[in-house]
Amino acid sequence: MSKAVLFDLDGTLLDTAPDLRRALNEVLADHGRAPLSLAAVRPHATHGTKSLLTLAFGEGAFERQALREAFWAAYLRDIALETRLFQGVAELIATLDGAGIPWGIVTNKVTHLTEAALPNYTELAACAALVCGDTLAERKPHPSPLLHAARQLGVAPEHCLYLGDAVTDMEAARDAGMTGLVASWGYVDDSHPKWPAQAVLAHPVQLLDWCENGQLAG
Repeated sequence: MSKAVLFDLDGTLLDTAPDLRRALNEVLADHGRAPLSLAAVRPHATHGTKSLLTLAFGEGAFERQALREAFWAAYLRDIALETRLFQGVAELIATLDGAGIPWGIVTNKVTHLTEAALPNYTELAACAALVCGDTLAERKPHPSPLLHAARQLGVAPEHCLYLGDAVTDMEAARDAGMTGLVASWGYVDDSHPKWPAQAVLAHPVQLLDWCENGQLAG
């Protein structure tokens, strides 16, 4: 029986792709390059800065400090301009909070970007554990970030659910001994039925069925 829930952030709780695209296009414009469509950027949003800069500028772009800093500065200027909670996330979080079920966030997004974004969403204020991409030496798909979050919550890994939209999320959950659930409303591709996950959810409120069926216990 599960006693806590851990979430990925981009593509699971927050639809950040529009603001990531805006920031990326600002940097592209500064370099005299054409903008990218949301459809082009969206699949890369869950994989962070490296994937986005590689999309825009090619291999090796992430290693260029000036590009990284320009992208982050553009993103931070309006980090919550178009970013929204996915439909159903607020209801899900409210249910967990009301039931006294602790939850946290494990993301590969770096700390300074994560901490700038989260205060804009009061629905996420009760987050009891936060592990970012630079919190530890390892990041997902390594299981250490998930195990670290479980320790912060005081819940054994086998009693945690992890909801994410990337293969790396499910690999990390599997290797941490947690129940992995795919957030298919996020930035997933068509390969998710083959992922090492216990279930594929079509909408955040489907996690509420786990509560009603006794799969979660406060």
